[in-house]
Amino acid sequence: MGRTVINDQIMVHVTINGESRHALAEPRTLLAYFIRDNLGLTGTHVGCDTTSCGVCTVLLDGVPVKSCTVLAVQADGHDIETVEGLGHNGQLHPLQQAFWDNHGLQCGFCTPGMLMTTTALLRNSVDLTEHEVRRAISGNLCRCTGYVNIVKAVLEAKRRMGEETRKV
Repeated sequence: MGRTVINDQIMVHVTINGESRHALAEPRTLLAYFIRDNLGLTGTHVGCDTTSCGVCTVLLDGVPVKSCTVLAVQADGHDIETVEGLGHNGQLHPLQQAFWDNHGLQCGFCTPGMLMTTTALLRNSVDLTEHEVRRAISGNLCRCTGYVNIVKAVLEAKRRMGEETRKV
């Protein structure tokens, strides 16, 4: 099946945070801008446009990607998760709550990328160490005060999520 092209723009279909969405995009549109400008989800930040800072990290089919290095048309037909998809029914995701409780938010600019990177980490790790958290977030820059509280938050979230799993 061919792609729909209208006035040199391509129709891009994605499932974002569980919702099917589509919008036209120029072929050179970066996924970060497509999410923000075309789909109206502004939680994904754009920091450097050079894949250095990681604030634009989203999950593409469950894998963290820096959305400033992915074209929107490459995401056509795929699942995307952004920070807006973490909480449900007004409740923070346990990871978001742990960031809040452990002062991992700081200025908040890097937080969406940190949350998405560590969401994937938490899903794919059974026993998580401080070293693994630090390695996972090594592609996400925090320009405020450092990573101590962010690492504490991720480890706290893992502990809490483990307790919730054991209660079920």
